[in-house]
Amino acid sequence: MKLWGGRFTKETNQLVFNFNSSISFDQKFFRQDIGGSIAHAKMLAKQGIITDEEKELIVSGLQSILEDIENGNLEITDEYEDIHSFVESKLIERIGDAGKKLHTGRSRNDQVALDMKLYIREEIDAVDNLLKSMLTTLFNIMKENTETFMPGFTHLQKAQPVTLAHHMGAYFEMFKRDRQRLSDIKTRMNICPLGSGALAGTTYPLDREYTAMLLGFDGPTLNSMDSVSDRDYLIELLSALSIIMMHLSRLSEEIIIWNSNEYGFIELDDAYSTGSSIMPQKKNPDIAELVRGKTGRVYGALVSLLTTMKGLPLAYNKDMQEDKELTFDAIDTVKSCLALSNEMLFTMKFNKNILESSAKKGFTNATDAADYLVNKGIPFRDSHGIIGRLVLTCIEKGISLDELSLEEYKSVCPAFEEDIYDAISLTTCVNKRNTVGAPGKEAMEKVLKIYEEYLLNT
Repeated sequence: MKLWGGRFTKETNQLVFNFNSSISFDQKFFRQDIGGSIAHAKMLAKQGIITDEEKELIVSGLQSILEDIENGNLEITDEYEDIHSFVESKLIERIGDAGKKLHTGRSRNDQVALDMKLYIREEIDAVDNLLKSMLTTLFNIMKENTETFMPGFTHLQKAQPVTLAHHMGAYFEMFKRDRQRLSDIKTRMNICPLGSGALAGTTYPLDREYTAMLLGFDGPTLNSMDSVSDRDYLIELLSALSIIMMHLSRLSEEIIIWNSNEYGFIELDDAYSTGSSIMPQKKNPDIAELVRGKTGRVYGALVSLLTTMKGLPLAYNKDMQEDKELTFDAIDTVKSCLALSNEMLFTMKFNKNILESSAKKGFTNATDAADYLVNKGIPFRDSHGIIGRLVLTCIEKGISLDELSLEEYKSVCPAFEEDIYDAISLTTCVNKRNTVGAPGKEAMEKVLKIYEEYLLNT
């Protein structure tokens, strides 16, 4: 069955039909399409546009179709152009002429806009739940590692000592912002397009506020042309998903580096690693590599939809059908990447001794040595130069600042005393940094309390 055709005298070319058809992918909407149709039927009856008896027939018919699809007794087939024509056709088969009245006061344009919004609203919740699971895993790693020292890096060079809790806290902040972005999108998109018609509303006395209320929206859209042609919320979603993937990719990159023999910071669980077909010693971080690789796939969806929308005049254009497959794929990709990344993190073991040993190398305590001299009354710029000369001495001798003798310190600057060794120990270097957001244990414990409350209340 087609939802159009009265003014046509020839059948659609089969290639054209196949090219035009969307049922292969928009069948994902069957629950949303049926739910929207039930709300529309109830509104039509409330407004006296159809009778209560017709409403009951339509609602029970739609519910039976939903039940039969879900239990496998009704198959969605590609002889229909889209999910809307499939559902309406099956409804008419089951209840007769009353089913033909369902489409009163609406168009496929506002119908598909509604279905997409209902679907995206649910998928935002699903992605948000996965993000919360990731945050919970990160929180537990942080809670257990407030005293696990490791090097902090800039330019991939060792910079200053931090803790594993502090390092993972940076990712906690990233994924927390991702949840905030999704929440913003969900709030902004939660207005109902149904009742906008093809682009100019309808002459029927629809109660759009009632339909919006039945479907859990905050209200109806206020411009019917924008209602059927708005894809901003999808562009925003794909942007937010791209940022999630960027964060996952950064984390994956670090896992890949940390898993290498040269670093040895972590050991991946066998269940989340693979081997080599030729080299028996290999244990490859394939999950992290695939997550990093799939990031470009989600970026591609965002660029594709932006490109599709950039030249479209008002109102609806068939080009907009291209929003679905790439959005579905991006959502599925992000969901699988989040789930696998979370499990990989949850099962990953941290080699604490290697992390601490690495922090002791590379002069990560050089800044603290300079600060030591500042506290002795020497200007920082002079202190910086003094410690730079000492680092050069250490490099020539192949030792660390901790291993220099007090005499060697004093030969460069007499202000050094025995307490220099305590001042540049990892414990002091980290735990003296207790401003908000710093890696000191006291500061981290305050942050962990904030994070715990956040996870409990969101």
